[in-house]
Amino acid sequence: MKNWRTSSIPQHKTGTTASVLVGLVLLAALLNLCLGAETIPPGTVGRVLTGGENGTVAFRIIQYVRLPRACACLLTGAALAASGTIIQGVLSNALAAPSTIGVNAGAGLMVAVCCAVAPSAVTLVPYAALLGGFLGVSLVLFIAERTGASKITLVLAGVAVSSIFSAGIDAVITFAPDALNGYSDFRIGGFSGVSMSKIAPAVWPIALSFAAALSLHNEMDILMLGTEQAQSLGVSAKKLRLLVLMLAAVMAGAAVSISGLIGFVGLIVPHIMRRLVGEESGPLLVTSALGGAALLGFCDLLARMLFAPFELPVGIVMALVGGPFFIWLLQRRGHS
Repeated sequence: MKNWRTSSIPQHKTGTTASVLVGLVLLAALLNLCLGAETIPPGTVGRVLTGGENGTVAFRIIQYVRLPRACACLLTGAALAASGTIIQGVLSNALAAPSTIGVNAGAGLMVAVCCAVAPSAVTLVPYAALLGGFLGVSLVLFIAERTGASKITLVLAGVAVSSIFSAGIDAVITFAPDALNGYSDFRIGGFSGVSMSKIAPAVWPIALSFAAALSLHNEMDILMLGTEQAQSLGVSAKKLRLLVLMLAAVMAGAAVSISGLIGFVGLIVPHIMRRLVGEESGPLLVTSALGGAALLGFCDLLARMLFAPFELPVGIVMALVGGPFFIWLLQRRGHS
């Protein structure tokens, strides 16, 4: 089968790509702060962010609505894209994504249980999602470890665990129908009503996991040469694979705790970035994080503005963007 990875890209092109992506992230952030039911000029936004305009309507809109939402978009997009990059690279699977290793199903089950047991405790939902995503991938990695931790075993274990957790979600909703109200918003995915207090628990897990993964970029490059070659170079392929997949799971679980089950970011962005900067793990991780932040930022802006004053959940917009991309990817793999 034809290798799905691309050849190396000149370093100057990688730097140019990263610079453009930084510009797109800043543009997405600015547009999200300026545009909405009430248009706020960039100058006013700048004064609010530097401590001015206290007590004005613009200050309250930016401080309590748009700034938390913009931060949530950028952080979630970066985490999901970086997680997808790691998973695709380590598993050598172009169709892999955070949902492949049980993150989404685990988070979804814990949120459904939380909504059933404590429907009024909405502040617990982010913590439940983070815990569920971590437990889901821990179970997948435990099963894979007991059966050899091969790439195909990890994927199959993820499918099996996700199926079991999905059945658990259906059971919770069957016995506690009121849980559906809270769970349905989480299942679709979106940033409506997000606050800094909801974002805060996810910041450090994402930042530390990303930094740890970036510090292991050379080892990940070796791992992608194959298990035997990695072993010959002194790298324990099995242990390293489990470690970096755990880092990817923490990033994805923390992101899901903010946004709900937004799909396709971890699938689309790594493919685009791999074509632009090549397969070297370090540049690919950085540019994927920037690309994921920009993509989700612009998609959320589109979700807010497309049918204004009504708002679409950004999960719907991502599904409309990601679905055709996934079909194209399947067709491309079928011809390779």
